[in-house]
Amino acid sequence: MRVLPLIIAPVLLAACASVPPQELNDARSAIDRASQGPAGQLAPADVHAAQEQLRAADESFESEGDSPATRDLAYAAKRKAELAEVHANTIAARTQQAAAGAQLQQLKDQQVRLTSAELGVARQEIATQAVQLATAQQQRADAERRAQQAAADLARIASVKQEPRGMVITLSGSVLFESAKYDLLPQAQAKLSEVAGVLTKQDEDSKIVVEGYTDSQGSESFNRNLSQHRAEAVRTYLVAHGIASDRITAQGLGLANPVADNASAEGRADNRRVEIIVQPSRGTSSSSP
Repeated sequence: MRVLPLIIAPVLLAACASVPPQELNDARSAIDRASQGPAGQLAPADVHAAQEQLRAADESFESEGDSPATRDLAYAAKRKAELAEVHANTIAARTQQAAAGAQLQQLKDQQVRLTSAELGVARQEIATQAVQLATAQQQRADAERRAQQAAADLARIASVKQEPRGMVITLSGSVLFESAKYDLLPQAQAKLSEVAGVLTKQDEDSKIVVEGYTDSQGSESFNRNLSQHRAEAVRTYLVAHGIASDRITAQGLGLANPVADNASAEGRADNRRVEIIVQPSRGTSSSSP
C-alpha cells in the first residue's frame, strides 16, 4: 500500500508538464486574432513570422515543457502578432489617405472643364466632401480612443480580452450569484455599476450581448434555465443603470463552451461565469488594444 504515492507522483508530474504555459496560450490567441483580422490580408508576411515563432515555441514546449525558453519564444510570438496588427492598421490608414487624396485630385481636375457657374457648385461640393471626410476621420479617432479607454477602465474591474466577436468582459458566477440562484449579490451590483458607468461614458452605440454559463453539475435543462435567468438579471441591472434596452440582449448557454475542466472544483468555478460582449461598432475594430 505504501507504493501507491510513488506511482501517482510521476503521473501527476507528467500531467502538469503537459499543460501549456499561459504565454503559449496568449501567443496562440494573438496570432489567431491577427490572422483573422486586417493583418491577415494587409501584413501576411508579419503574420507568417509570428506563426513561425509560435511553431518554435510549440517545439520547445514539446521537447522541454514549461521552460523559460518556451515562455520566451511564446512571448516573442505574441509580440510579432501584435506588431503585425499595428503594421496592418498603418497600411489601412495610408490606403485610406491615398484614396481620399486621389478623390480630391480627381475633383480638382474636373474643375478645369467646368464653366464658371458650374465651378462654384463644384467648389462647394469639394468643400462639403472635405468636411465630411475630416469629420469621419475625427469620429473614427474618437471612437477608437473611447474603446481603448473603456478597455483600460474595465480591466480594473473584471477580466477583459479582445476577440473577433468584440470586447469580452468576464465576471465570475461566484461573485455575482449564490449557488443555484440568480439574484445579484451586493458585491455583484457594485461591479456591474462600474461596468455600466464605463460603457455609458465611453461607448454609447455598440450592441451588447450578456451570456450566462454554468458548470456541468445538474441537468442540462436546469443549467440552461439558470444561465438564462442569470444573464437576464445582469441585463436588467445594466439597463437600470443607463444602458439603452435596445442595445443589450441576454442569452443563457448553460454548460456550453466551458473554459476549464469541470472535473475539478476550480474548473467548475471558472465555468460558472457571465460574459458581457461589447460588439465592435462601425468606428472601431475588435483588434483595438
